[in-house]
Amino acid sequence: MCGISGLFDLQGKRDYPRDLLQRINDIQQHRGPDEAGLHLEPGVALGHRRLSIIDLATGQQPLFNEDGSVAVVFNGEIYNFQELVPELQALGHVFKTRSDTEVIVHAWEAWGEACVQRFRGMFAFALYDRGRQTLFLARDRMGVKPLHYAVLADGSFIFGSELKVVTAHPGFQRAIDPLAVEDFFALGYVAEPRCIYRDAFKLLPAHTLTLKRGQPLPQQRPYWDVRFSGDSRLTSAEAIAELRPRIEEAVKLRMIADVPLGAFLSGGVDSSAVVATMAGLSAAPVQTCAIGFDDPAFNESEYAARVAERYGTAHHLEIVRGESFDLIDTLAWLYDEPYADSSALPTYRVCQLARRHVTVALSGDGGDESFGGYRRYRLHLAEEGARRKMPLAIRRPLFGLLGRLYPKADWAPRHFRAKTTLQALALDSVGAYFHSMSILRDDERQRLYSPGLRQALAGYTALDVFRRHAGNAGTDEPLGLIQYLDYKTWLTGDINTKVDRASMAHALEVREPLMDHKLVEWLATLPPDLKIRDGEGKWLFKKAFEPALPKDLLYRPKMGFSVPLATWLRGPLAQRLRDAALGPRLLDTGYFDPATLKSMVEQHQAGQRDFSAPLWSVLMFDAFLRTSESRGGGGGGGGGGGGGGGGGGGGGGGGAAQGN
Repeated sequence: MCGISGLFDLQGKRDYPRDLLQRINDIQQHRGPDEAGLHLEPGVALGHRRLSIIDLATGQQPLFNEDGSVAVVFNGEIYNFQELVPELQALGHVFKTRSDTEVIVHAWEAWGEACVQRFRGMFAFALYDRGRQTLFLARDRMGVKPLHYAVLADGSFIFGSELKVVTAHPGFQRAIDPLAVEDFFALGYVAEPRCIYRDAFKLLPAHTLTLKRGQPLPQQRPYWDVRFSGDSRLTSAEAIAELRPRIEEAVKLRMIADVPLGAFLSGGVDSSAVVATMAGLSAAPVQTCAIGFDDPAFNESEYAARVAERYGTAHHLEIVRGESFDLIDTLAWLYDEPYADSSALPTYRVCQLARRHVTVALSGDGGDESFGGYRRYRLHLAEEGARRKMPLAIRRPLFGLLGRLYPKADWAPRHFRAKTTLQALALDSVGAYFHSMSILRDDERQRLYSPGLRQALAGYTALDVFRRHAGNAGTDEPLGLIQYLDYKTWLTGDINTKVDRASMAHALEVREPLMDHKLVEWLATLPPDLKIRDGEGKWLFKKAFEPALPKDLLYRPKMGFSVPLATWLRGPLAQRLRDAALGPRLLDTGYFDPATLKSMVEQHQAGQRDFSAPLWSVLMFDAFLRTSESRGGGGGGGGGGGGGGGGGGGGGGGGAAQGN
């Protein structure tokens, strides 16, 4: 795992200063503390920070082909590189290292842009071909590894693993995109390909971008997608029997390393299954790492300890206490843009713990999305059954009225909180799922925003992102559709972003066998009743691992990796919240209505409403602004304008190099 950076002159062959490349490269030193590599020639500059994992002696980057005409900087792993080497050697390519990186340059020579079709792994790379005067960028299918870019006023294309590379360039203008503000307060992250700044973008998962000198900036191009066909004819017994070997293959590929390797073990189903599989493949005890909480309502460490004992792992546990919130400014620096998933706090801590013992850790991320594990999936399917029995023209006014009249009862037992369900029944399937994923409802966000921001949005809402992806899903089967939406939004925008930044902060490589694209493709062929059956999520997954894991662990309620936000915002973070929400930094942006902010804070801190999620978003947006100021960049666009309403990525229709 590493950090990559670089510059490419789209028009000519200017000489980039070495000290400029050095500076933007070293801003990612945390991603790769072992080595730094730079390459400059007229019209191009490539930088790399290395975390040595495979071929420690000769895997330095940038890495070149035989005659030095093709160079690559690469972040990630090509897990099937050992299969590709003999195929490329048979075509006449000569390898000088044992590194998976070298496969990329020779695959490019052999297969061109189609080379990415041959790679099985997590990756983001930039490849420069001098003969073709081309810069080729690619990102893995599931969006595990990030890649950001922008075009500067002088005609230079700048890219980096993290957005901080782009914003560190003195020629980049930090004008906040109002559409990104809406994305953030709806979802808790800025939806790809947009960034918080109007002129910066993220390369979408499973997309490439090919730049040719002297030609206009092209569109991002997709090279893969998952199709939820549900057309498999496997019986339940056959699917159960086939699943374990497929997971074992994905895990085995991810255990290739020349450095110490282990796993996260939360005590949940996914990480426990990964550890059980690793134990069967390893001659030595697996190194496992877990964190617990002093609040028993959030603590799963007992279950992690049971799995560790069952498989004889070398288990490391750390208890995280309430002072974890002192990481707020650290997280804001790491993420470079507003990010409001509070599980980033424990994720940072478990990565910190793991790095004391290993350099590579396997995780269970992606299990809920692929196997149907979230409670919201089951609720959505139940609601969808009701929606399909009544036309939208009847449901919208009927349930819309009931939803408005039903009181908001955050304090009540879950089965009495019907307001959200009534509101969802008034919507279509995509709108209802977006509603379930939103931090604040659309009407609540409109009250939070200032008139200036509402005007700048020009009718845009983050729902547009979901509708765009739904249009590409190729299915209207309810479970497949929302799994597809999660792959395109939540998994890459939230989960993978969180794990990448938290792990790279500690120079830890995290690998994700349950996001293996071949496993994902196979699961998408299975009918939905193999994933959710009789109200039980992950039915197939749990049945397959019954021989390996205790039933009370497999079938207990999901806890998640959350923290006691509501309590923190009424206690140790109460004053910081008031300072942020009511202070000049946030209000000077011109994005927010001061009275609404004040009301939300007061209602929450008085215990009248639970606004913990949106208020945490407010706190993290303020932390982003504070960090941006400390980096020397302006925070806002003033008056809610931020540079206009048409310049965003996924939903706005502007920007030259956005995704399809």
